[in-house]
Amino acid sequence: MSDTALMELAEQIKTTRPDCVLSTETAFGELTVHVALASIPAFVEYLRTDPSMQFTSLVDITAIDHPARDARFDVVYHFLSMWQNQRIRLKAQVREEEMVASISKIHPSAGWFEREVFDMFGILFSGHDDLRRILTDYGFRGHPLRKDFPTTGYVEVRYDEAVKRVVYEPVSLVQEYRQFDFMSPWEGAEYILPGDEKSAKDAG
Repeated sequence: MSDTALMELAEQIKTTRPDCVLSTETAFGELTVHVALASIPAFVEYLRTDPSMQFTSLVDITAIDHPARDARFDVVYHFLSMWQNQRIRLKAQVREEEMVASISKIHPSAGWFEREVFDMFGILFSGHDDLRRILTDYGFRGHPLRKDFPTTGYVEVRYDEAVKRVVYEPVSLVQEYRQFDFMSPWEGAEYILPGDEKSAKDAG
């Protein structure tokens, strides 16, 4: 979609629903609308039912974690209007203790997307009929897409032949965990590979 068409769509939305829209921006050929958290259901319903919009296809719901920000999360919605051949992205800021109103009554497919966001980020959706984990196991601890989630996780799972069931245990690393800076492909190497002597001469 052209930038002109995106700007026209943004102006129409801001004019029609000033009660919901905080700001708009266009980048990489897409329109992003920042909305107030409490306005999400009403605004999504407007996008779906308004004859000039008809964003009837919910493509995805996801989130972004900003640990240093007071409103830690951005919850992000992507919609498609096949009638208008347009796409739109909604963003709303969410504090860690806040709940997001579910849109599963408006878009039934949102039920699975919201479960995924809950599973990966720990964001709660009020009004959801079955908000439980969908990608991780029932005994999983934490939310893997939070920036403060350790790369090793908290527990590991294995099948115990003695007790004939799956057991959860604290993570046990067989070697010291290392963080690589990736500045050198030969970190810790005590030998010189063919070609490395050239860089040494250039540096001298």
